[in-house]
Amino acid sequence: MIFMKQDLKEFEVYDGTNKVLGRLASQVAKRLMQGKKVAIINAEQCIISGNKVDIAAKYRTRLTLQEKENPEHSPYWPRRSDMLVRRIVRGMLPYHRKSTGKDAYKRLMVFNGVPSQLKGVKPIEIKSKNPKEMYSRYMTISELSKALGYESK
Repeated sequence: MIFMKQDLKEFEVYDGTNKVLGRLASQVAKRLMQGKKVAIINAEQCIISGNKVDIAAKYRTRLTLQEKENPEHSPYWPRRSDMLVRRIVRGMLPYHRKSTGKDAYKRLMVFNGVPSQLKGVKPIEIKSKNPKEMYSRYMTISELSKALGYESK
């Protein structure tokens, strides 16, 4: 990727494959607030538990929110899966509008799949049961992105 000027070897790497997004996001936010650089790989395979129709409806309403006075000041919710995971992690940061939170948010990198610079790097494991066994209803982030209208290439 051309836009990356940082060396990804100094990042803590977390794998989002079959991980509950809320649990992953809270752990990542904690590490970011401690001053660590964090990269999340396979973000499109994170899981949100619940009914697929309800989850998609909740995020669709977030997309349509607009401020009447000045629509440019409305909240922005992305449709692309890696940017959606990044936005959800931002919601877990306690001070994302202050300088400490902004600096922590700048230390976060989220990727769909595994970039070539991180191949062979062993990701940090988050201790949890397999969510596919725990939850009967769940939705992956890639399914949510498609439900919101994002077409991957």
